[in-house]
Amino acid sequence: MSDHFCPHGTRILQIVSHGTRISRIAAFFHHGWRSVRGVVAWGTILGVLFAHGSALAHRGPPFPIVPSRSAGPYDVSVWTDPDSTDDGSAGGQFWVTVRPSNAAMPLPADTRVDVAIRPLDRPGPTNASRAEPVAGDASRRFAALVMDHEGRFHVRVTIDGPLGPAEVEAEVEATYDLRPPPVLIAVYLIPFVLVGFLWLKLLLRRRRSHSESP
Repeated sequence: MSDHFCPHGTRILQIVSHGTRISRIAAFFHHGWRSVRGVVAWGTILGVLFAHGSALAHRGPPFPIVPSRSAGPYDVSVWTDPDSTDDGSAGGQFWVTVRPSNAAMPLPADTRVDVAIRPLDRPGPTNASRAEPVAGDASRRFAALVMDHEGRFHVRVTIDGPLGPAEVEAEVEATYDLRPPPVLIAVYLIPFVLVGFLWLKLLLRRRRSHSESP
């Protein structure tokens, strides 16, 4: 009787043992997948938070920082595309429209318009440039300045000419135009790196489990 039932008993033990290993592997993959999902979820949350903060900064066409303001004998408006750069190029662009308060009077051609910026989020020098007429129109001026980092800048436009002096001030936040900030790139990459590491760990453990199985 014992000889007859021993092979079946051994087979049953093998099946139970194999089933236990399968259960352990399934449990391992289940918990591993939960870990992967957790990494993806937290990475997504962090990415959304950083992306939301970045979206509050400027991305897109020029916008007004001084829509229309009376300054001395002038009506002044200032539009900007405040792109920060790392290569020293003048990515901060400013368009200044200056018209006499008396609409019947033309703006004298020798009116001088200057744009100056300085960082508000850190110590730094004032950077200034003369705003030149656009297409020969003295009332429309353009200046480009270097904004060497992302952050808030103080903007001052000074006007001087036969009609008298004037000044307007505003603030603007400079941002990179064609790429996100480095910290945002890192946040986006971390979840993918962690997911790849976890999957590699799972595959190695699965291969080890198969090699140990009878």
